[in-house]
Amino acid sequence: MKYIIIGLGNYGHMLAEELSVLGHEVIGADVSAGRVDSIKEKIATAFVLDATDEQALSVLPLNGVDVVIVAIGENFGASIRVVALLKQQKVKHIYARAIDNVHRSVLEAFELERILTPEEDAARGLVHLLEFGSNMETFRVDADYYVVKFTVPEKMVGYYANELNLDKEFGLKLLALKRAKTLKNCLGISFTEHDVMNELPENDQVQVGDELVCYGRYKDFQKFWKAM
Repeated sequence: MKYIIIGLGNYGHMLAEELSVLGHEVIGADVSAGRVDSIKEKIATAFVLDATDEQALSVLPLNGVDVVIVAIGENFGASIRVVALLKQQKVKHIYARAIDNVHRSVLEAFELERILTPEEDAARGLVHLLEFGSNMETFRVDADYYVVKFTVPEKMVGYYANELNLDKEFGLKLLALKRAKTLKNCLGISFTEHDVMNELPENDQVQVGDELVCYGRYKDFQKFWKAM
């Protein structure tokens, strides 16, 4: 795929570099020559230009790429103006970074395809790590609801599947159980792999290393975790 990334600060730089490593064609743009110099060898093309200037912005092949990403974060005014110019140019697929709720609210008025909140997401990820530990992965559905995968707490080991009662006790819907099994690779080194068990027999007991995949409200996950 082809991407244009406008704003090559820490976030935009990393985004451009990672997409390029994955084989995508990336065009970068930033008002800072230093930022452009630091990445121009790692992506397809990089331009030193002020994207808030309509004439300068027209240099970019805005309608010849799959997605245009506005990664500007610090300069609120520049971010909004660039998005407005992109909409004026009828760019179909626009992603834009928001650094706070006010920024996000203004961007929402443009009806963009996606609003990116890296600072918020990173903070939330750290909270999950500190609160639940590293053996939990989360997918945010909306402000309240999550899908969460976690290694079963020690207290749950040995219980039968029909005894968990996550729905009745905590309001969490059990979507799947991933059963841990130990395998050996071609070098004879042991490793753990998890198989999904979508249907749980009533006489099946939860084992050490199993993972549960559940859906529910974040506050109910907190309640469940504290009970464990």
